[in-house]
Parts: sequence; C-alpha cells; structure tokens
Amino acid sequence: MTDGTEPFSRFYISQRQRLHYVDWGNPDAPLLILVHGGRDHCRNWDWIAREVRDEWHVIAPDLRGHGDSAWSVDGCYTMDGFVYDLAELIRVQGKERVYIVAHSLGGNIALRYAGIYPEKLVKLVAIEGLGPSPVKLAERRMQPLSHHMRAWIETRHAMSGRLPRRYPTLEDALKRMQAENAHLTADRARHLTIHGTIRNEDGSYSWKFDNYVRSMPPDLALVQPDELWSEIQCPTLLVYGADSWASNPAVDGRARYFRNGEVVLLERAGHWVHHDRHDDFVRIMRDFLADR
Repeated sequence: MTDGTEPFSRFYISQRQRLHYVDWGNPDAPLLILVHGGRDHCRNWDWIAREVRDEWHVIAPDLRGHGDSAWSVDGCYTMDGFVYDLAELIRVQGKERVYIVAHSLGGNIALRYAGIYPEKLVKLVAIEGLGPSPVKLAERRMQPLSHHMRAWIETRHAMSGRLPRRYPTLEDALKRMQAENAHLTADRARHLTIHGTIRNEDGSYSWKFDNYVRSMPPDLALVQPDELWSEIQCPTLLVYGADSWASNPAVDGRARYFRNGEVVLLERAGHWVHHDRHDDFVRIMRDFLADR
C-alpha cells in the first residue's frame, strides 16, 4: 500500500517482456497515460501526476529497457516493439478510450499508436515527439541504407564491450543529471536521479536504462511516419521549447499532417518542457484536456 503520495508499482507482460508501470489510483476516472522519453523513467512524471490524479486515473509506464522494465534480451529496441507495448498496456487497462501525454521518444510512440488506433484516443499531448526534422532526415537519406546499416552494426558491436557507467556516489550521478539539463531545479534533478539509478553491489550507482536503447535500427531512423500522423483523429497538442534542439513543426511544415493539431511554443524551455516550465505546461495541458 502507499500513503497516497506515492503510486502503486504494477507489471504487465508484452512480447514475453515483464514491463513496469506506476498507477496513481482513482480507477473510476478517465484514463490518462504519461509516457516518458528515451533514457528516462516513469517517475519523471511524478510532479504532474500529483497535480492531476484527483481528476484522472493516471498511469505511467517504464518503456522496455528503461526504469524497472525488462531489458530486451538481444539488446534490440525497435519502434514497432515500443508501439506494441503501449497497445498492450492500454489493452490491459480495459478502457475503451484513453488520453495520452508523452515526451520525446514516448511522443513518437504515442503518435504512431494514435494513427494506428485513432478510435482509442480522446486527446493527445506530444512534447517534442515528432522525431528528426525533415532537414535531418534528408541529410540521412543522402547516404545509402547500406552505409547506415554498417554504421549501426559497428556501433552495436562497440557497445557490446561497454559496461554501464558506475558513479562512485549518488551525488556524482546527480551532477551528470544536472549537466544534461541546466533548467532543472536541484530538488527535481535529485528526484530524477534517485528514481533513475540503481545501487550496485559495490556501492556505486548506475543508470537503470539499457545502453542499447541509444542505438535504434537505421531503417526506422530514415522514415518519417507522416502517413500515420494523417490518420490521427483526436485533437492533438504538439508542445515545443524555444531553447530546444528540436525542430518546430509549425516552421518545418510537419504540422500540416495533423488534421486536428495545434502547436504551442514555450519560451525559456529546452527539450524537457514539462520540467523547464512546469506550471505553464500543467495549465496548458489541463486547459487542452478539460473539454471532454
């Protein structure tokens, strides 16, 4: 049991993988699924979950290879596998329709799912979830697929000899977290580090995610799923940070693929918009989701 301030930890099976998610209770409310990004974990949503759990039945999964979910045996992480996992999680919940808020890799997964099962989504918020910009994709396509496949194979071979990095203390891991995103407050960075690391037998700390999640198959990296985006029927909010490296879809043309989409750009925010501008993001998210 929890004291009401912490979520329940639950598991489900997808493609023979034991995957983890947290459940914030309130099961009679509409289901809101929060999906994290690459090399992240489900507890990155805690601040948002605590604010909206009285209005929603909030659950947040750990993607395979992340957090407390199983790592892929062959170290292969594909987009179709991630999408299947999300579909299975939603199936397990037994709800006819759901709401999703997702970040980065999680947004990419959720947007594909919404195009495959448009009838399942009521509303969708994707924080920088469209993947590589059209310019980046065009640059990658200038090289033949064989070139990208060779590079991928060599990269994975090199990763096979790479052990998870060990930090002598939690404070050392915390410094790495803070270096990754200078916008994070000290308390938020510590929370993310505590829930994102595991203590090794020798007393050191390592990140929970599988290093192989850094290496996606190149054929998928060369594809823009605009056909799936065009199939999405629900209202879709695309959120971007003005200080992020990600390309704004309102500028690069990708927004046109969404029949019922809106782009919001937040100043003084990088890639982790929901951390960098928490209060503003929660207000925007609430207003968008409120009209049920």
